[in-house]
Amino acid sequence: MKFLKSIFIVFVFSVHISSAQELNCNVQVNSTQVTGSDKSVFDVMQKSIFEFMNNRKWTNHVYQPNERIECTILINITEQKSVGSYSATIQVQSRRPIFNTSYFSTLINHIDRDFDFNFNEFDQLDYSETTFISNLTSVLSFYAYMILALDYESYEKEGGSAYFTKAQTIVANAQGSSFSGWKAFEDTKNRYWMVENYLKPNYKVMRESLYDYHRLGFDVMAADVTKGRTVIVNSLKSLESVYDYDRNSFQLQMFFNAKKDELIELFKEAPSSEKNEMVQLLKKINPANSSDYETILKN
Repeated sequence: MKFLKSIFIVFVFSVHISSAQELNCNVQVNSTQVTGSDKSVFDVMQKSIFEFMNNRKWTNHVYQPNERIECTILINITEQKSVGSYSATIQVQSRRPIFNTSYFSTLINHIDRDFDFNFNEFDQLDYSETTFISNLTSVLSFYAYMILALDYESYEKEGGSAYFTKAQTIVANAQGSSFSGWKAFEDTKNRYWMVENYLKPNYKVMRESLYDYHRLGFDVMAADVTKGRTVIVNSLKSLESVYDYDRNSFQLQMFFNAKKDELIELFKEAPSSEKNEMVQLLKKINPANSSDYETILKN
């Protein structure tokens, strides 16, 4: 959990007791596609969402200011259906630092295109763990817990379980709402399946891989590049079982949406035999990006 992360923070930085919240979330609301309306409401919306994400305590743990998770939420308003009613997409990104370097590794880079919500200028953004209050705060809270879950998973094996469970509770609370994106039958790649699959036994190997990839792989590369890359290679090989279980795995798609560019840069510097092996593996388990992985062989 945060214990492992704190060991590194204490080692690298001089820290002090603080009650800082968990997220350092940059929020942007883009309303360029909406015409003929008072744009000031979108400034208020952006400020309200920023405060909701950054001022709320999402866990019981004490975070130091320099431990806060770097993340970004971009809401692109695509339609104003009526006064206070909007259709949008929401892009969620988060990253975590790699030990003893200035490099950050992306943990999630996902665009949710199924996002309708209501917001009026003087609305208070409220959230309850037991009740569906609004689609806006439910979606924001869902992604806050997914950001936390994946961050914790990268520091401790299955360390994000509590936050996957909180995200799953939000999904359950939303089942009676009229908003889409929450129900199993609507799509195989929506919020329901995003968290549901992570909690399935067949995905345990993927959760273990997230830990190995970050904590035992990238986090040791500053001291030993070869050792770290070897662990990363093995963690990617373990994902083949997830692909064999579900060739359309939403989780694999999300993983490679976050990691594709990072993996290309990493294996450009690998020995030729390892390049060939990894390109073949990556093309198999992430066929959507096959042509991009070919660039590894050109260096």
